[in-house]
Order: sequence, then C-alpha cells, then structure tokens
Amino acid sequence: MNTAVKSDLSFLDIVDICDNVHLHRNATNLHDTSYDSEILVPLYLSESTESPLIGLLRPIIVEQLKLENERCQTNGAPQLWSLRLEPYEYITLRNGAYGPSASLRNWLDTPSKRTGAMKELCERWRDAGLFSDVCGPTKWRSEMYPVYSDPFGVHDHPLITGHEEGLNYAFEMERSACALFGIVTYGVHLSIYDEVVAEDGQRRLRVWVPTRALTKPTFPGYLDNTVAGGIPSGMSTFESLIKECMEEASIEPELVRKHTRAVGSISYFFRTAKGWLQPEIEYVYDIVIPPGVDSAPFTPRPSDGEVESFEFVSHGKLLQQLRAGLFKPNCGLVILDLFIRLGYITPDNEPEFMKIIRRLHGDFDYGFW
Repeated sequence: MNTAVKSDLSFLDIVDICDNVHLHRNATNLHDTSYDSEILVPLYLSESTESPLIGLLRPIIVEQLKLENERCQTNGAPQLWSLRLEPYEYITLRNGAYGPSASLRNWLDTPSKRTGAMKELCERWRDAGLFSDVCGPTKWRSEMYPVYSDPFGVHDHPLITGHEEGLNYAFEMERSACALFGIVTYGVHLSIYDEVVAEDGQRRLRVWVPTRALTKPTFPGYLDNTVAGGIPSGMSTFESLIKECMEEASIEPELVRKHTRAVGSISYFFRTAKGWLQPEIEYVYDIVIPPGVDSAPFTPRPSDGEVESFEFVSHGKLLQQLRAGLFKPNCGLVILDLFIRLGYITPDNEPEFMKIIRRLHGDFDYGFW
C-alpha cells in the first residue's frame, strides 16, 4: 500500500494528481508547462497536411525516431518516419499553428501495414532494453490497443466491419508502448454499490473497493474501482467490461448484462512521474445492488491475481481514503464522479464544483496539439 501520502487532499487536488498536463503553444512550439516546459511534437497519421493527429512525442522519442530512420537507411529498408523538425521544414499544422511535426510515412497506408511496422518497432525496443520503464519485459502487457484517427470518434475495427477501408480505426499497438507516443487510450470502470436510507433519514452509501495486487506493474497496492481495465483492440466497450468483471472480480456475465448501467465517461491527460504521456478516456458503469435480494452474486472475489482483496467501504471511509491519496489516480476521479452523480458533492458544498466537473471531462487540450 502507498504510504507516502497526504491526508488532506481537496477534491481539486485529487483531480490535479491525475489530470496533470498543461499545454501551451507559442509561435512555433508546443510546451507542457507543468513539466519543465518540455517541447512536444505532434504526431500525425500520414505526411498529408490533412492527416489526422494521433499523438504527442517527447524530445527523447523524437531523437529515437531519427535513429530509426538512420537504421532503415543503413539497412536499405524504407523509413517509417517523416520528421519536420527544422524551421525550414515546418508546416502549418492542423490547428493553424506553424511548427515541427512528425508522421508515419505515406507507404504505411493501411491499418495492417501500420500495425506490423509498430509491432516490429516496439518489440525491438523491448528486446534492446530501450524505455524499459515503459515497455520493458516487466512492463510489457502482450495486449494490443486500438489507435483511432479521431480519438473522440467511433470505436470501429476490421474484425467488426469485415474490412479496413474507411474506418476510424488506424492501427493497433502494444498497450504499454502507447505512452511513448502520447496515444489516447480507453478503458472501462465499474462501481458496484448499495445505498440505503437509515432511520434518521440519512443516506448510507457503500462501494466495493479492491486493493491492487503488489505484483501489478503499475500502482501496486493502491485502491481501485470495483472493476477496471483497458479496452483491447477489436472488443466492444461493454464486452470489455464483462470480460474484466469475470477475470478480476468473479462477477458472472449474466448479472453484469442484467444490472449494469452506462453512466458516462471521464477523460484526463496524465503524465507519469517519469514524464510519459497518457491521455485517457474511461467509460463509466454502475451496478446498484437491488434492495432485498441475495447480495452474494454481487460480491466481488479476487480471481486473476490482479486484486489482493475487496472491501465494502462506507462513504465516510471512502472520503478518508480519497483525501489520503490511496486511490490509483484515475480511479479516484471515478469515485469523485460517483459522488457527484449521487449528489454527495454539489455546487452548494464544494466551492470548486465547476472546475472539478470541467476537468473530469477534458479534451486533453487537443485543439493545441
């Protein structure tokens, strides 16, 4: 369990921990002002000036892509990357700004070609020990994530449509490596809870909260949402939730299908302590345990080793845990969202209410990219 935490975080502090990227664009460069004003380079899908924008690159990655192009040239292979990094190479960007950019080469003109190229690249970086804190052998997930031309668009896939042409789906890549390229990723988060009215008229909320296994590659020992996980490439949002419910919490698919409500989403731009970029969208679901029923089928149990234990936590204890920083950062935001939706956090009792609402549903400053 994380022990180096404050015990007096405000709700806005909790948001700041997770949504911690602050972008600013000057005449030519895009900066993250919250991280030593590091210059970030937009990553486009193709060399076309009309190309979709799919990610953001740190200087260390830009330098590595230069080496990749040199490697390809030495080996007589086609280069993967078009890099416009010098002032005389700058183009007018998608948002009308003028500055450096990077893109995949135009010969990578299908999802299959892009997927194959990125697979070879990421596996080679893994095996060579490059960026081992992100995609090294101990961080490697062996799970493919989708990359979309429009990160806010439809989640389609060739496995669903039967064809590659004309899709929002652009390619897929190893989950752990997405943060190297500032790619938007997607997940599902579920809260299982009950809420009863006591004799004194006060509402009593309890939420099932897991403690993450100490063997997890990210945030071991932190508190989590009842069920949470990424959306693998080719799987629908709800089917991903069903899979995670069974794998992480031993909740049967039939119960999930019958009792789950889709209640919205949260989105935030998280930068890790080592500087890696993780813009994320999480689709949020609830299961409310019906009154007067056998609660056993709704009781989560560890299954796949990713959870140490589950606890049915009261509203008061949840508040203490949140303010102590014990939740995995994005899971704390889901708890805040739950409190807002159930009316425990309101404009009357939270002076930063609108700031919190806006930050829970951000767009990563995508217009600046």
